[in-house]
Amino acid sequence: MEDIAFASATALAGEIRAKRMGCLELLDLYLKRAETYNPALNAIIAWQVEKARERAKAADAALARGDSWGPLHGIPATVKEAFDVAGLPTTFGNPVFAKNIASRNSALVDRLEGAGAIVYGKTNVPLMLLDSQTYNEVYGTTNSVWDAKRSPGGSSGGAATVLAAGLVALEAGSDIGGSLRNPAHYNGIYGHKTTTGTVSTRGHAPPGVVTPTDMFVAGPMARHAEDLALAMGVLAGPDGPGAAAWRVDLPPLRANRLKDFRVAIWARSPLSAVDDRIVDKLEAVGDVLRGAGALVSDASRPAFDVEYFHRTYLKLLRAATSSRVPEEVFQAHLALAATLSPDDMTHRANLARGATLRHREWLQTNEIRMKLRLAWRDFFKDFDVVLAPIAATPAFLHDQNPDRDKRVMRVNGKDVSYNDQLFWAGLAAMPYLPATAAPIGFVEGLPVGMQIIGPEAGDYSTIEFARLLAEEIGGFVPPPGYAQ
Repeated sequence: MEDIAFASATALAGEIRAKRMGCLELLDLYLKRAETYNPALNAIIAWQVEKARERAKAADAALARGDSWGPLHGIPATVKEAFDVAGLPTTFGNPVFAKNIASRNSALVDRLEGAGAIVYGKTNVPLMLLDSQTYNEVYGTTNSVWDAKRSPGGSSGGAATVLAAGLVALEAGSDIGGSLRNPAHYNGIYGHKTTTGTVSTRGHAPPGVVTPTDMFVAGPMARHAEDLALAMGVLAGPDGPGAAAWRVDLPPLRANRLKDFRVAIWARSPLSAVDDRIVDKLEAVGDVLRGAGALVSDASRPAFDVEYFHRTYLKLLRAATSSRVPEEVFQAHLALAATLSPDDMTHRANLARGATLRHREWLQTNEIRMKLRLAWRDFFKDFDVVLAPIAATPAFLHDQNPDRDKRVMRVNGKDVSYNDQLFWAGLAAMPYLPATAAPIGFVEGLPVGMQIIGPEAGDYSTIEFARLLAEEIGGFVPPPGYAQ
């Protein structure tokens, strides 16, 4: 097998089952690469090397006896720092939680290990996962594999980095505001924002918190689209107090050939500028699809006002994340919210407005959300997937200005707000839709991607679309200097 470090987890699992490769052999290959490359990247920030090597030895012994632990038998993995791994810290990058050591695994880690994976470490995140970059006072800054002066994105930035660098076979991230999708875009890998509720988020929360967060999802990240489907087969399933009464039964593929997909392309919005070169890549995908015989529309949209949709998302997003802020910050939000004009759409205004919603107003906003979800459902009667940007630019230079309203990005020769990109994240997040992030090429030597949005529970269809498209346009490309 050529370049084992960048092979798919699916192929590696096959090599292990066929006994052409040992579990410890593969783990040691990745550990050696991590030892070489991680110091400059600062992506893996917590380790359990000896425990992982003992598990790999046990996995080899099990195979020798003819036993299989599952579809991920012997596959090395790391997970985002916010997922509990027994014996390792879960800090959310917050010095307040710097000494917090998890006593048990998150549901996601239990499922990975239950399927045979070998988790050897955890990857870096921004403070409380609330940024599109990856840096914090506990672990420092994670750098892009493509350019150390640039960010790998966030909040699953460390996760995307280890995949792009070939330090692991499989990763897991989370998403409420693009936290899984934008790192995939910036690093040229695949990531899947799951339909809300299909993958448990238990054990992915600040210490002491057990209630799931609205719109928040966990999902797999990989270098190859087929690995997302492999991981979904492991991760999706009921969990929590009501688990005995329900099951996850995702529907079959809407199509299994590109020519049979009905595709809408949503490449631009007045609410969030996107680099023209990324739009060109996305529109070129449309040309490939037309050439393959697919039905493609550049103009079809769900029946709602996009500004109304986006305001609703921002309000619910800030309400959902408000529990993570200290009391003094919440009081400051209350004071600011009392002074805001309805037209103030700055980051600080949206944050204060959403974080201090009265419960009655939240219920009214949730009613609006339900009507928007129904509009999406009607739209997906005529289309199978929607292709849209993920972020405004390729990977951007590190910008750690604590005042988010003063952060800007250069898009098509103009400075735009760093926070505008949330529009693209909200298209799938607010209505609970699945979205697969997939690479579509390069701009100035940096990878860029798109998101493939599908109907609720259409996870396997968006993943399969990504896999089929990669056969036509290519997929992940290793960054210079990281090949074996």
